[in-house]
Amino acid sequence: MGSFGGMYKKALTPEQTLQKLRHYCAYQERSHREVRDKLFLLGCPARQHDELISSLIEDDYLNEERFAKAYAGGKWRAKRWGRVRIKMELQQRGVSVYCIRKAMAEIEEADYEKVLKELITKKYQSLKQFQYIIRQKKTADYIIGKGFEPELVRAILSKL
Repeated sequence: MGSFGGMYKKALTPEQTLQKLRHYCAYQERSHREVRDKLFLLGCPARQHDELISSLIEDDYLNEERFAKAYAGGKWRAKRWGRVRIKMELQQRGVSVYCIRKAMAEIEEADYEKVLKELITKKYQSLKQFQYIIRQKKTADYIIGKGFEPELVRAILSKL
């Protein structure tokens, strides 16, 4: 007739669960919260979660600092997100303040300002049809929306 959507799915042994988690973590860096969520999805009993996560940490499949650095670096390089947005996203993923600080330190200050100036200039120039004040506001709103610090954005914009 129809499938019961896994209602009668056979439970995985702790070893099978660990194998799945190793593959999950080897494929891409994961946060502790993502791994916990995956444990629930796999139907693993909550009493086994801490032991499985500890095993992943011991075997270096799971490393919160490495995750934070990879996440921050990726969002910075690929999406050109600012520090405010990256920090917020890491906080939402349950990453510790220490690891967030380490990840933020990976973004070079000179590079950050250079990219910020480029983004502001590009956005500002794309709004030629608007008056000066509107161009400035639209540019600031857009760049701040990408997660850059409002005071930095305004300082650079005022020099345009």
